[in-house]
Amino acid sequence: MSSYVLILDDDADVATAAQLLLRRRYTQVATLCDPAGVPALLARGVPDVVLLDLNFTPGRINGAEGLALLDLLRSQVRPPAVIAMTAYADVPLAVEALKRGAGDFITKPWDNTRLIAAVDQALARRDAVRGGAVGAPELMGESRAMRELKALIASVAPTEANVMVLGENGVGKELVARAIHAASRRAVGTLLAVDMGALPESTFESELFGHRKGSFTDAKADRAGRFQAARGGSLFLDEIGNMPLAAQAKLLTALERREVTPIGADKPEAVDVRIISATNLDEARLFDPSVFRADLLFRLNTIVLRVPPLRERREDVPLLLRHYLTLYQQQYDRPARNISAAAMDMLVRHDWPGNVRALRHACERAVILGQHGEYSMADFGLAAAVPVSASAAEPVVVATAATAGGDMTLDAIERTAIAATLAQFNGNISHAAKTLGISRAALYRKLGKHGI
Repeated sequence: MSSYVLILDDDADVATAAQLLLRRRYTQVATLCDPAGVPALLARGVPDVVLLDLNFTPGRINGAEGLALLDLLRSQVRPPAVIAMTAYADVPLAVEALKRGAGDFITKPWDNTRLIAAVDQALARRDAVRGGAVGAPELMGESRAMRELKALIASVAPTEANVMVLGENGVGKELVARAIHAASRRAVGTLLAVDMGALPESTFESELFGHRKGSFTDAKADRAGRFQAARGGSLFLDEIGNMPLAAQAKLLTALERREVTPIGADKPEAVDVRIISATNLDEARLFDPSVFRADLLFRLNTIVLRVPPLRERREDVPLLLRHYLTLYQQQYDRPARNISAAAMDMLVRHDWPGNVRALRHACERAVILGQHGEYSMADFGLAAAVPVSASAAEPVVVATAATAGGDMTLDAIERTAIAATLAQFNGNISHAAKTLGISRAALYRKLGKHGI
């Protein structure tokens, strides 16, 4: 799928600078300087990510205009991910934006690497954010496995225990984190998600713990870290298994002492956050000391929730298909169609190596490309890529038109390579990206492009 980024800033120079930086990486990058044009723009199509300035009228610094726009964006049927953009002095305002639904904030003038990482993370998380209709996305499924998971969430959420969520890519780990936060005593506070695998080790402390003005070359003002921004709420540490060991030691210290010391500060600051972490690493690897510190693991995994892959709850597939087909039929103004009996049978038996994320992409493709009275298997783009109930003891063979001497376009070959690599690593995005020689964010975009 394409990536559509909108920059909403009253300063045309600022908006243009961000556009020039981002348009080299994303399909469509638009700018808008007048907030009055937002409703008309949304009528033409909702962006995937919005970079939102919080003050538009000269002289106004209370952020009321930006927060009103944030409410409008969050009210869309499929709301975009919102990244608040503020001046250094506006960090408290950015925290208020986080409480009202923004997923991240960037201070101006921004660091280019930080801005790109924030947009990459927003795009990677949009699957979870867009999992439902208006309001918070929900965990869908009535299988025994999902009923048990929901019961565990209901038991764990009201406590203050740290929770570790385990599961393959695309199963909905962030949805689990959001469900825990929504049912907790901290629900009125912020749930702030951080992709730990995307944080450069060189900026790890600054991003999580903050810094003081002058503490290093680019520290032009005080900045709050993610621990401070999430104070009173929950901090979701995604891809925790991808952290370097040195960074793990720093995180452990913060959790043990329940305080952080911003870079350049003379004394630590107490923090009040609940930690929810997630990883797609195999559980056995978490106990490998060369991969993950045992003392940090025991701090994080007070409660462990395991999200089942879609192949282990096939009875939920028809429900998920109906939900996403209806969602995209409404979004693209396409007629409602049933799924043919043959296609439904094959879709239920499909192993879905990308889990719910892959199913959602397949539904979007079917709605866009389907031409007949009923959806057929070909509409979902899965006939070419297939692991259908392969034995765990047998290697997964990806048979495609390209490998069979049919479609030899570059797109077909790329899709084949990605599907085969994901199958090789059981859907592990980090390992697949490393093998393919691309970044995780780039792989996420290619998964969307090819509907995998």
